[in-house]
Amino acid sequence: MDSSELYHVKQQFTLAAYKSLVDLTLPDPNSPDYTPTLVYQARAHIALEDTAGALKMIPSDSENVALKGVAALARYVGASDETSKDAALEELRDLCVEIEGDDADAEEKEKDTVKVLAGTAFALAGEVEEALETLGAGTSHENLEAVAVTVQIYLSINRPDLARKEFERSKRWAEDDVLLQLIESSIALVTGKDSYSDPDSFYTEQLANPSLSSPHLLTARGVTRLLKGEVSGAKSDFEEAVSQQGGKADAETLAAMTVAAGLGPAKQADVEQYWSQLVKEYPSHPLVVDVAKKSSVFDELAAKFEVPPVA
Repeated sequence: MDSSELYHVKQQFTLAAYKSLVDLTLPDPNSPDYTPTLVYQARAHIALEDTAGALKMIPSDSENVALKGVAALARYVGASDETSKDAALEELRDLCVEIEGDDADAEEKEKDTVKVLAGTAFALAGEVEEALETLGAGTSHENLEAVAVTVQIYLSINRPDLARKEFERSKRWAEDDVLLQLIESSIALVTGKDSYSDPDSFYTEQLANPSLSSPHLLTARGVTRLLKGEVSGAKSDFEEAVSQQGGKADAETLAAMTVAAGLGPAKQADVEQYWSQLVKEYPSHPLVVDVAKKSSVFDELAAKFEVPPVA
């Protein structure tokens, strides 16, 4: 069973309180909490797009499979060319093979962490089938973090039915903890179940925690409010999220702000400003990619259209 300190670390990571997590002091190297905490802190650095910071934390000569997995994920996310990305993916594939061996010198939790890290990288690379297989989708393997990533993958490919099946299967063995509630809220946010009551109440409850500061939770609640038609409340959440991010919006918050600006009493200048910023700073964001694709299709069809002569 995890110590109260490690439980707090896991909760902060689960609820995306990355900035406060990376500022935590690591426990004594001889403590059983040391390596798990180091793994979560390194993952938080990656989530904050500070892959150099993650790699700096991890000893280059470490033989711990979880730490090696985090380092490989950091190298993948931070890679600037396809060769480096492919090398990091191969490193993760080798680790997945290594932990399956009978003589693998690793605890089950560390093996589970490797699968989550590898599955995350494969999903980011567009290797959906490999990611789902690595994560154990559709099996009875008891790894709730793997379930959470699997659910996100299914939701990203518009298969909320499979996401729901994965969630229902996990309820047979998983404890009713924050991560399980987060998974359920994510599915409800996509499907609109019960008018978004589950995600709205979950995010509001977590944001009431005085020991937690998570701009990602604020953005998530803001998106929920947008879907409920509460535009002014959503904008307030996005503004607070940006404030907690030091005045610079991350990709998800900026995309949500762009959508919100176009709703209600819209100000065209605000919409154009947010959209230009999103395209410039986050060109690979799904919203930017989707709009560019639709624009290209429109241009192709428009070029083929012949205006009939005036009768």
